[in-house]
Amino acid sequence: MITPAELALLAFAGYRGTQLVVHDSILDPARDRIAAWYQDKPDSTVRDAVMTLISCVYCSGWWVAGAVLATWLLVTGTWSSAPLLVHGIEWLAVAGAAVLLNRWDDSRKDSA
Repeated sequence: MITPAELALLAFAGYRGTQLVVHDSILDPARDRIAAWYQDKPDSTVRDAVMTLISCVYCSGWWVAGAVLATWLLVTGTWSSAPLLVHGIEWLAVAGAAVLLNRWDDSRKDSA
């Protein structure tokens, strides 16, 4: 099971990864290519899902948090130290904390 300090670290990593996927200009060319691909066939369910995934902090954040957590657990060798259900709860905790950081960041932009 991850510690509160690890949860905080993973939440910050998940927040930053989500910002990278959804907002950062370094990935603008990739997002533009995906948007052009979507425009070729906008009635495609798969293309619509991909567009939603890369434009929604909640959608991307969930998967980024899972990837960050899985990487952490595998690299630290703690994957097998707890049941899969515990890791699922950890995933929810990391994703929830990361989205709180995204919400806080978004609220700061609105007030500036």
